[in-house]
Amino acid sequence: MSLFHPRILGLGTANPPYQVRQSEAQQMARAMFQELEGIERLIKVFENTGIETRYVSAAVEWFTREHSFAEKNRLWQKVALELAEEASRKALERAGVSPQRIGAVVLVTTTGIATPSLEAHLVQRLGIPLSAIRLPIWGLGCAGGAAGLARAAELARLYPKDCVLMVAVELCSLTFIRGDLSRANLVATSLFADGAAAVVLGSGEGPEVVGGFSRLLPESYEVMGWEVIEPGLQVRFAQSIPQLLADRLGALIKDGLASYGLKAQDVGVWVLHPGGSKVLSAYRQALPIDEHSYEASRHTLMGYGNMSSPTVLFVLERLLERVEGKVAGVLLALGPGFAVEGVVLRW
Repeated sequence: MSLFHPRILGLGTANPPYQVRQSEAQQMARAMFQELEGIERLIKVFENTGIETRYVSAAVEWFTREHSFAEKNRLWQKVALELAEEASRKALERAGVSPQRIGAVVLVTTTGIATPSLEAHLVQRLGIPLSAIRLPIWGLGCAGGAAGLARAAELARLYPKDCVLMVAVELCSLTFIRGDLSRANLVATSLFADGAAAVVLGSGEGPEVVGGFSRLLPESYEVMGWEVIEPGLQVRFAQSIPQLLADRLGALIKDGLASYGLKAQDVGVWVLHPGGSKVLSAYRQALPIDEHSYEASRHTLMGYGNMSSPTVLFVLERLLERVEGKVAGVLLALGPGFAVEGVVLRW
């Protein structure tokens, strides 16, 4: 008896209505970070991200004022649920799946807090059975989209008669702290954005999700993450990230692929989380990335910025209709831990 591999039946994405051009964000940041030493040199980071436009959850003027953690989180709860619902409805429609067929919901986020968690509200908004399994996943950052897809596939294998809905939603812009004049906050301001993506898994037509892998780099807690301070979630970035990627990324990914009997040369489609231009360069140096896969990630970064966990699913959406023939694929994302999360796909 062969092992059931769930398939990606439908995928939907959503963004808030406020689009910001990178030049506009740079101008705003120059004014807000004017007291940061070396700002005229540091502000050039905005020009090296590969980003042209992003979407955020409030008008640009909103970010020029101080906001409490409670105020930001209230806005997060409202907008995140709206985007999660929009992306989920698109995914269900594209999959041709009724909400009544959903037996489990996985919801991934790192940029806000809600109890009951968002999927409790989402289940009822969508008309999903109240008996559905709910699995909220918090704290994986940019790696959450890949990890969430892997966990959703595991649930789909356990319950092959049902479909599973997986949602990743992040409002990175709402974690911006007006009074934080650190370099890390400036870099985050140049990169991060808001969005949601949803995937429906089950039996039918679409690429198979063979399985996932996680590789955690030991003693790397300080590389990236949050510091919880009075105004909210303060971003933490180590200056060693580019060197860390250059030194360790290839080996971590190749070790994950080996657990499925794969070598990098066996992979025909790379679905890469574009954390930034330096991350994309690190992927290219470590792996035999084809031009088509690279361009899908680059264009996603260009048009949407780094939305954290949903971003890699935006890349997947771009690639889904363009893959021809039988081919192995790997979806990859990096996040706090420091960790690599991967998902092996098969078209």
